[in-house]
Amino acid sequence: MSLFAATFSEAISLLATFDDRVAEIVVLSLRVSGGAVLIGMLFGLPLGACLAIGNFPGKHTLSVLMNGLMGAPSVVVGVVVYLLLSRSGPLGDYGLLYTPAAMVFAQSLLVIPLMAAITRQVIEDAWQRCAEELRVMRFSWWQSVTTLLYDCRHSLVVAVLAGLGRGMSEVGAVMIVGGNIDRATRVMTTTIALETSKGDLPLAIALGVVLIVVILALNAFAFAMRGWAMRRYG
Repeated sequence: MSLFAATFSEAISLLATFDDRVAEIVVLSLRVSGGAVLIGMLFGLPLGACLAIGNFPGKHTLSVLMNGLMGAPSVVVGVVVYLLLSRSGPLGDYGLLYTPAAMVFAQSLLVIPLMAAITRQVIEDAWQRCAEELRVMRFSWWQSVTTLLYDCRHSLVVAVLAGLGRGMSEVGAVMIVGGNIDRATRVMTTTIALETSKGDLPLAIALGVVLIVVILALNAFAFAMRGWAMRRYG
């Protein structure tokens, strides 16, 4: 049997037996990325909506900054978060470095600009259609933001999925602030990188398969839910 076939055979065996290592790593990955996406929804979606309909000095500069941060190198974000959370940093007293919380923090900084930029475009298109109507109804600025976020909730699924994809595929930042510690801060992407360098290809392939399946399953679920909601609510 060739090395390629043997590696995939061992990877399938790990998945079929539901290996404890694989399960633990997958669960932590979902916790970290899920936490980052929740934070991205709380801050990124309102921020994007405010940029879309707000009229304040520096609006265009902030929009350009958000678009630029969509492609921010994850290792740079990781170093910044590391400095913030290190013992000599401003947040060092909380002892968050090399914990899942530090990884959520780092991923959130990567996810928020992406979700905000996509939300800004979605809400901006809706604002062009509804601005006059909302003004006639004498909606305040914040009422307009919340109304459009609710009305565009199905379209904003794209922003959430984009944030989830960015978070789950991230390697550099979480490795720097999490330390890739076994049974503590080891997620799928960092484990794949580590095990590949060690030559443990079956585990790397098994986790890669799980990562792809999870992302595809979440996207399929979100697509189905969006289609159901649009059919039900028009």
